[in-house]
Amino acid sequence: MIIVNLDVMMARRKTSLNDLSAKTGISVTNLSILKTNKAKAIRFSTLESACRALDCQPGDILEFREK
Repeated sequence: MIIVNLDVMMARRKTSLNDLSAKTGISVTNLSILKTNKAKAIRFSTLESACRALDCQPGDILEFREK
């Protein structure tokens, strides 16, 4: 199972969904879907934008866990 830790990185950077949306151009709705682990997929361009805005690596946002 892939876990999206976007909420953790946002909390570490003290960034809100609205701020991240403004920095990345990704809609608040799509960020919310990622943040709540309801996404079925993520584009590399989306991951790249989030990493750039949050100054982190993809591995800081995505995590693999055994079910």
